[in-house]
Amino acid sequence: MSRIAVVGAGYVGLTTAASLADLGNDVRVVEIDTAKVRSLQRYRVHFYEPGLQELIERNARAGRLRFTTSYAEAIPDAEFVFLAVNTPEGENGEADLSYVRAATCSIAQSLSGPLIVINKSTVPIGTGDIVSEVIRSFNSQFEVDVVSNPEFLREGSALKDFMQPDRVVIGAHKREAAERVAKLYETLGAPILIYNLYTAEMVKYASNAFLAARISFINEMARICERVDADVKLVAEGMGLDRRIGPHFLGAGIGYGGSCFPKDVKALAAIAEQYEYHPELLHAVMDINRDQRTLAVDKLRECLGSLRGQVIGLLGLAFKPDTDDMREAASVEIARALLKKGATVRAYDPAAIDKAKAIMPDVEYRRNAHGVARGADAIVVVTEWNEFKQLDMVKVKRLMRRPVIVDGRNLYDPVEMRRLGFVYRGIGRN
Repeated sequence: MSRIAVVGAGYVGLTTAASLADLGNDVRVVEIDTAKVRSLQRYRVHFYEPGLQELIERNARAGRLRFTTSYAEAIPDAEFVFLAVNTPEGENGEADLSYVRAATCSIAQSLSGPLIVINKSTVPIGTGDIVSEVIRSFNSQFEVDVVSNPEFLREGSALKDFMQPDRVVIGAHKREAAERVAKLYETLGAPILIYNLYTAEMVKYASNAFLAARISFINEMARICERVDADVKLVAEGMGLDRRIGPHFLGAGIGYGGSCFPKDVKALAAIAEQYEYHPELLHAVMDINRDQRTLAVDKLRECLGSLRGQVIGLLGLAFKPDTDDMREAASVEIARALLKKGATVRAYDPAAIDKAKAIMPDVEYRRNAHGVARGADAIVVVTEWNEFKQLDMVKVKRLMRRPVIVDGRNLYDPVEMRRLGFVYRGIGRN
């Protein structure tokens, strides 16, 4: 059993803390937001992630997981401290490290012995050195090693991703420190890759940028497919069976969102510019994704003409299914564009309505998909929740004022939808 502190009770921090506690470690989570800590002490998580609340409760009741606002309570006895604080987008797309610096200062002021500090947050290359410098400036009495251990957690399947990872990436200037961190993951049975500090920091950005590029690539193919009367879903199938390519992240739609891809691609581009390199591919990836967000509104205008006075329903609000995360969600841009054009917007999401209300108060929210459909002139499928795949489309058509569907995630078969009497528009499908 290792004594571990995790700084930050966000998505990454809580998943990491609960999972490490479930592996038998003694874990304390430090969070400066008092309300969050009080909620977590009652086993209540402030965001939606399947299975996480139950895992937290089980390990907290077993005494392996505790929550505090005090660095002085969590840091002195720890052997390892995971930094899992927010790194928001800065003014020019770069990662803002102010939270990392502030947390590092608090760690340094609470030191009582040797320590390994592990960067779990997505941070620019060279951040490990910054953390080391900040700690030395406050406390040079004890030996502190800084290790990079980037996370590869997908919202909606974070616990599985932690416990069954494709690989564990660890980077450090001292191999001994990296090997000590590696022992925390040995029982998972995954490949453990030990690199230098800068390479490990780069792996995270390179991975996310590559996945974002795949999404933008297939979306560009979808635009071409619409013009040449091809079906992008079948094109992706034909591509994905090539072992050199594979099937993942080849679903055409209305673009990527969330807390990682948009921010990380911008940050990597900013890093490249800092070193006087112009990353043309990264800029193209971002441009295509931005343009993809306008497609749904353009297709509605093709079907309905003027949008003023029209009632438009949105199925899905979160940026992806199995989460309530609204960061960089396509629904926000679509809803705002529709409202600006004079439409009435109704929406339903299985998990994200409460968070959406704070962002989009002018949208009318419904309790289910049928409430969205009732009296609507058109529906836009924004998020591919499983329940939307199983809808009774005959009933949906009967409830709608005009049977127009813009399928932003290509959930439905175009031939079947038109057979049912819908005016149907997918992405890259005719």
